[in-house]
Amino acid sequence: MTKKPELLLPVGNIEMCRAAIHNGANAIYVGMPEFNARGRTTDHSFEQLEEIIQLCHLYGVKVHVAFNIVIFQDELARAIELLQKLLPLGPDAIIVQDLGLVKVIKEMAPWQEIHASTQMTITNELAIELTKDLQIERYVLGRENSLSEIKTIKENTDKEIEVFVHGALCVAYSGQCFTSESIGGRSANRGQCAQSCRFEYDLIVDDKKVDLIDQKYLVSPQDLCGINEIESLKELGVDSLKVEGRLKSPNFVASVASSYRKAIDNSKFTKEDIEQMAISYSRGFFPGWLHGVNHQELVDSTFGSNRGLKIGQVQEVRKSSIIIASDKDLSNGDGLLFASTNREKKLELGSMIYDIKSLKNRRFEIFLAKDFKTQSIQAGFNVYQTSSPSLTKELTKSFNDREKLLRREISISLEAKVGEKLQLTASIDKQEVTVQSESELEVAKNDINLDNIRKELCALSSTPFKCQTPIINISENSPFIANKVLKNLRQRAVKELSEKILKQDLGEVLSAKLPDLSESFNQRESKIRPLLRELSQLEGLIPLLNSNPNIKNKIEFIILDYEFGKDYKESLELLKSAGIESAIATNRILKPNEYHHLKVLTRLAPDYVLVRNLGALQFFKENASNLKLIGDFSLNVTNSISADYLFSKGLMTLTPSYDLNRDQLLSMVKHSQRKDFEVTIHQYMPSFHMEHCVYAAFLSNGKSFKDCGKPCEKHKVELHDSFGNKHFIKADSECRNTMYNAVAISAPTLLKDCLGIGVSRFRIEALHEESSVIFDKLKTFCKLLENELSPSEVNLHLGLHENYGLSQGQIFKEDTYVDRKKS
Repeated sequence: MTKKPELLLPVGNIEMCRAAIHNGANAIYVGMPEFNARGRTTDHSFEQLEEIIQLCHLYGVKVHVAFNIVIFQDELARAIELLQKLLPLGPDAIIVQDLGLVKVIKEMAPWQEIHASTQMTITNELAIELTKDLQIERYVLGRENSLSEIKTIKENTDKEIEVFVHGALCVAYSGQCFTSESIGGRSANRGQCAQSCRFEYDLIVDDKKVDLIDQKYLVSPQDLCGINEIESLKELGVDSLKVEGRLKSPNFVASVASSYRKAIDNSKFTKEDIEQMAISYSRGFFPGWLHGVNHQELVDSTFGSNRGLKIGQVQEVRKSSIIIASDKDLSNGDGLLFASTNREKKLELGSMIYDIKSLKNRRFEIFLAKDFKTQSIQAGFNVYQTSSPSLTKELTKSFNDREKLLRREISISLEAKVGEKLQLTASIDKQEVTVQSESELEVAKNDINLDNIRKELCALSSTPFKCQTPIINISENSPFIANKVLKNLRQRAVKELSEKILKQDLGEVLSAKLPDLSESFNQRESKIRPLLRELSQLEGLIPLLNSNPNIKNKIEFIILDYEFGKDYKESLELLKSAGIESAIATNRILKPNEYHHLKVLTRLAPDYVLVRNLGALQFFKENASNLKLIGDFSLNVTNSISADYLFSKGLMTLTPSYDLNRDQLLSMVKHSQRKDFEVTIHQYMPSFHMEHCVYAAFLSNGKSFKDCGKPCEKHKVELHDSFGNKHFIKADSECRNTMYNAVAISAPTLLKDCLGIGVSRFRIEALHEESSVIFDKLKTFCKLLENELSPSEVNLHLGLHENYGLSQGQIFKEDTYVDRKKS
């Protein structure tokens, strides 16, 4: 028999918790106070968190606490302080993104179960193998993994696997999105996502705007709905099915939980179940990437926010009413949204039904609020149902009406013998309690009414329990059982059983040692590592470097990060002939069976490999131990514990996360045992990194690389945002797209700061510049290293090359995590 997976629901408050419990959740996940990946939620106290944990445990529901953000060096002490409050509460699991935090938790509580957050960007079995020594029990896979990829991962690990099945889809890989950071200084890795993927963008192809009419939301995916794939996921042995939505409502939780409970239990979920989920919240439903990529359907592109359930179209507009055609029955009070189609200027208007008349052929005359602008609507507009008072009432009852609440079946047995104390035993699972009356039983004067005794024993409606068939053992000489005594025993037994359920035998919470300052270092000659993205850039740069030996001497090696791998061999030959060492970057994402490009890199044998994901690091450890490996920003290193862990895996240098500002970066370096960091001092920040291909979606009719015609090889694509910036889009060898921020980030003052604490490796990234511009940037930074230019002079000079000027990006912003939380 196929094992039933856990159904895991999101909880942002106690009402959502009740909605999850009473609609079929096996587990819930809730944010860690102060630190979690939903910075816009109302933060709760540890007292409220304890209430949630105890309520769930009474009902046999597990609680996973999401501590799923990267931790900065100077936050480690606070993190430990909060863990000392959390661990005694007995969470069933802690969901963690930060590798260093995993080590801290295991040091404090070796017994605590830890789940690797989807923010850790685990998309293959090799990443799981690499981190086995961290003793993580479960891995939450990236939303982009397909059913076949999940199958491969599950077959190649003994760890538990968790998969998202419902809720909002981030277009970018979790843990790999720096769009909010680069545009507005709000880090998605810190729970402060600005939802930039839901913005409007114009498509610019080869420097010309493409008229897409009403298609403006080019990177806003439809919501994930994997309810039709539940049987497949069960067959694959997936351990937990996760729903996204801690920012949503209790009714959303109730609707989704009850629908997916039916699907898991093999009950036949209905079309109405899916419609109810859509009315509760929907940007349109789609199975995401569970069946692989489909670039024509993932993104609708005509809207970016909740629209509810599409129910029909406007057929006629009258003076005070609207005629619509719909297969759905509507009622007074229902909320409707009318949305334009095929118009350059999008129009959406919403109102509530005040009256409705049924016409022939499933047509309805709708009367709306008096101030509703009926004449703004046109025939052909789509109609969506956004609310339903009757549905809201039904869903609310599911977790507020005592008659509908979940009850856990307990066993109750009563022993009644004359001359002995009345004894009642209650048990559930492995928990059992026995209570006795104060005095011995006497012989009854009248016959015993067994029905009344059963009724009293089963009077559990104000508790989380129920008992269908209590066992009653009564001696032949009929003892007298006072109803008051029986009631008292039942209440005592339930109270003690509840206390026993909530009592957890946890291990001792130990202290954790914070990293000491490690300011000693061997001063090394400073070197620059340019990163190039096209063969033409390298071909033009090498002669310039050969003509300027002083600048060439400052280049440690050149990193190649090409869109297509076919030019690597020629590039390595060019570098070798010029006497310059080489490095090649891996893809940012590695999925099962995507090892071809890693094998190619192994055969090419560059001097270094820039490793961008945990799986690639494990691949080279297993298959090419002779290669020299350096770690990139995408490994999300923000504290010295994470850094030391990855250094121990064989990395020669590490590029810190782009989430760090100046002070946070310097603090991490000062506390790290090794100072082998490579700091990026000039770049266009890689913002979105996504499975979705803008080229295929809007420049072809293809669903994937198999039938898209590869427009990425023929065109230059940019996304033009509402702030006037054009963000460049590039594809990698697996057709994944990266959007680069239009504004270049430059931090010459950071270079001087880093030199003073032992960092001597600096990266300058090119994007689409010509080789002469790249050379000029290298020359400028070399002059900075030689104290021939000041940082302000560097910025002034570099700004001449940039269409949108220069920014200091996140480097000099002051990050205060809790500022964006509601209280």
